[in-house]
Amino acid sequence: MSEETVPPLVGQPKGLLQQMEELMAALNADLSALDADLQSSGRATEDRRED
Repeated sequence: MSEETVPPLVGQPKGLLQQMEELMAALNADLSALDADLQSSGRATEDRRED
């Protein structure tokens, strides 16, 4: 039987929990940015209504 060569792993592979935590952190950052954009656009709309 021939042995297949497997390339060595660079670093430790990420576990599922770590991947999920990173995805949740990225999602949270995106939602925070979206919230800030929506709040600033809402204030701009209110300012235009007052004029």
